[in-house]
Amino acid sequence: MKQKKYSNRTIILLILGLLSAVGPFSIDMYLPAFQTIANDFNTSVDQVQFSLTSFFIGIAFGQLIYGPLLDRFGRKKPLLVGLLIYIGATFFCVLTRDIEHLIFLRFMQALGSCAGMVASRAMIQDYYDPREAAKVFSLLMLVIAISPILAPSAGAFLLNHLDWHYIFVSLLLIGVLILLATFFYLPESYHGNADFSLRPTAIVAKFWQVFTNKTFLSYCLVGSIASSGLYAYLAGSSFVMQQYFGLSQTEYGLAFAFVASAMIVATQINRVILKRWTSPQISKIANIWQSVIALIMIVCLFTDALNFTGLLALIFCYLLGHGFIFPNTSAMALSPFKILAGSASALLGCVQMAIGALTSGLVSFFHNDTPYPMVIVMGAAAIISLIIHIFAGKPSTERIL
Repeated sequence: MKQKKYSNRTIILLILGLLSAVGPFSIDMYLPAFQTIANDFNTSVDQVQFSLTSFFIGIAFGQLIYGPLLDRFGRKKPLLVGLLIYIGATFFCVLTRDIEHLIFLRFMQALGSCAGMVASRAMIQDYYDPREAAKVFSLLMLVIAISPILAPSAGAFLLNHLDWHYIFVSLLLIGVLILLATFFYLPESYHGNADFSLRPTAIVAKFWQVFTNKTFLSYCLVGSIASSGLYAYLAGSSFVMQQYFGLSQTEYGLAFAFVASAMIVATQINRVILKRWTSPQISKIANIWQSVIALIMIVCLFTDALNFTGLLALIFCYLLGHGFIFPNTSAMALSPFKILAGSASALLGCVQMAIGALTSGLVSFFHNDTPYPMVIVMGAAAIISLIIHIFAGKPSTERIL
């Protein structure tokens, strides 16, 4: 890391982690409230699930906006604007009284939160070489992985004592605190390029230049499709665990926290084994692991051998693989970029969330009061990702763009 300007590495990494986690926290905290929101709005759980899908769409679309802005104006100004949008949308989520408005406001909330996700990834590219970047992505993944442990439990706690609207009150306060920390304690890592054109044709050309880079395309798809299994789980877990297996809101929060801890374990092991193995080696082995677990899960489901304990254990193992795949493929996909780091980060995040939105939407669309949609989509994501990984070439280690 360039230490001349940035002396307090710990605070910077903490803020980058919080910026990366604001989106996941906004996803996970209200999951236990799906049935409560459905009852309050006199609608169905699958309709409430579309508010999750709209959030994924908002993150996917929004990152394409922030990427060029981060390259043109620097990292901090667009980031602060995005956080203000997030705070405003969250405020109106507190006030909403129907599902259509909630779906739209969740889209707007995502447009704001994704600024932190894009900026944090771009800042890592400002500071680190590709091998170090993989280690830092693991640190950020630790913060991101904590959110599925804390958020559903916190959401369940609030539901047991207060109305579900207070979940969004809490997210509002979190957004304000992150805004203040960013404004006062996060230094600018890149002041922008005044020559970077914001004309639509120029922006499209830059995105195309990134997208057609072989290293980016290969590992972007590997990581994004593998990650989409997680989003399928997020979309289906509330119904499967609470309605199908009969868990209470508190029990669901605890179960969710248990399986999410797999990502914490994986990301921290990943930091250690990167000293001996490369990111392509680690991520490919993890891909194979995740695919095997997915096949076991599908076979158990079709043979009626999948009870709740077995499902919980298999999802834990599945997410363990994700904890190795995500940081390594992200670092490899972004490794060729320096000047276009913001655009590359945005496109990476867009593809990740677009595929995540597709898989979560598929789980909602094929909802049939069974675990089949969630499990089959998770399995397909792991296997398709592995197939692409097998044919992916060696990642670039030279920053040429």
